[in-house]
Amino acid sequence: MHRDAQRQVYEMLAPKLYRTCKRYLKKEEEIEEVLADAFYTIFTKMDQLKELGAFEAWARKITVNHCLYQLKRNVNFNLYLEDTKLSHHPESAAATQLEEEDLLNLVQQLPEGCQAIFNLFVIEGYGHKEIAEMLNISEGTSKSQLNVAKTKLKELVNRLYYQQAR
Repeated sequence: MHRDAQRQVYEMLAPKLYRTCKRYLKKEEEIEEVLADAFYTIFTKMDQLKELGAFEAWARKITVNHCLYQLKRNVNFNLYLEDTKLSHHPESAAATQLEEEDLLNLVQQLPEGCQAIFNLFVIEGYGHKEIAEMLNISEGTSKSQLNVAKTKLKELVNRLYYQQAR
């Protein structure tokens, strides 16, 4: 692929794929590393793309897979999460309406395992069976982590937005 074309593809996709990485990973260094790895894969495997119209979705799937690979190296998805504590960020409670950026900030406060499964299920649209296969966990663990993520998000939203709006 020609360098100018690669640069144009990078400039078009980088912000979107960066946000995808940010939904899964917390550390900026990991996000940047995974994004670089994803673009390397995108540029070296472009000949495997069957339909040009699906390019962006294909690139996002590659990016998600790289994020999951990074998470699997560092996260134990089978941890019991009942006692997980979340940090309180009062600066995000200034508005009473939840914006996309607010929700992203709340999701980033979840434990990494919950965060990954929430993103895969709610945002990417995978089922529990697919998630279990991707992460080498049981379907029950996937369901449990999603339930914990939803519960923690509700607690955060109620605490940070609705209690202060009254």
